[in-house]
Amino acid sequence: MAHTNEALLIIDYTNDFVADKGALTCGAPGQKLAANIIALADEFRDQDGWVYLPTDVHTPHDPYHPESKLFPPHNVRNTWGREFYGPLKPWYAAHQAAERVTMFDKTRYSAFAGTALDLRLRERKIDTVHLVGVCTDICVLHTAVDAYNLNYQIVVHQNAVAALTPAGQDWALGHFAHVLGAQVTD
Repeated sequence: MAHTNEALLIIDYTNDFVADKGALTCGAPGQKLAANIIALADEFRDQDGWVYLPTDVHTPHDPYHPESKLFPPHNVRNTWGREFYGPLKPWYAAHQAAERVTMFDKTRYSAFAGTALDLRLRERKIDTVHLVGVCTDICVLHTAVDAYNLNYQIVVHQNAVAALTPAGQDWALGHFAHVLGAQVTD
């Protein structure tokens, strides 16, 4: 099945959110996602789909950003913490010049907030977004809510998302299916 009107969003799969020494890490549950995320990225690339990598970026101790009061500094530009985790780093390096692979900065939980994502998806006639990455109950969730409000079909790959806690993971997966009407799949 071709993915021409579908986009894969790989959300915040960086060292700070996934690696053992990350500033705000999901740890082992996030690390276990790597092979599934790469397989989906290859599938979308091979089947004429679009791969977007919305990636958190912050300035440490920014007094105007609400996350500064909630979380330690994380995903600071030009740091190890903001680099893609594990095999996603070389995958992106090998494919970043491709027309259908795009990484972009985001400064809020949702990949739609303050970015051109909605415009880019509509220009390309994309009507379905597939969500993977971290954190299931924060950035993946807020991206899904905005996608729902913008009338996109939503697919969440439960074997390719992770949260900071098991309770957060379970709650978010239920919310996707029962409140947002998302397809939750393996």
